[in-house]
Amino acid sequence: MKYEVKLYPRAYRDLDDIYSYIAKNLTEQGTAEKLVSDIEDAIFSLEQFPERGSVRRTGIYADKGYRQLFVGNYTVIYRVYKEEREVHIVTVRYAPSRF
Repeated sequence: MKYEVKLYPRAYRDLDDIYSYIAKNLTEQGTAEKLVSDIEDAIFSLEQFPERGSVRRTGIYADKGYRQLFVGNYTVIYRVYKEEREVHIVTVRYAPSRF
């Protein structure tokens, strides 16, 4: 049975900001579209696999029941509500790899 994925207003703004920054500042509209599409695909994969991301252990959302999913240089931060069968997407943050 699927989970319902809900994006908070902040997550929508984050996706818009990611697109705008890459498309306008870096003049790479195709890259922006592909990246946002990849992030959205990852987000909606949580309908089937809500706990596929790791437990968040750093930052403001650490150790409070939040999970994280990495897509390129971005981190999707979310929370799973099992009883309601919902996944709440809180924010999408830029998090460049340190490797």
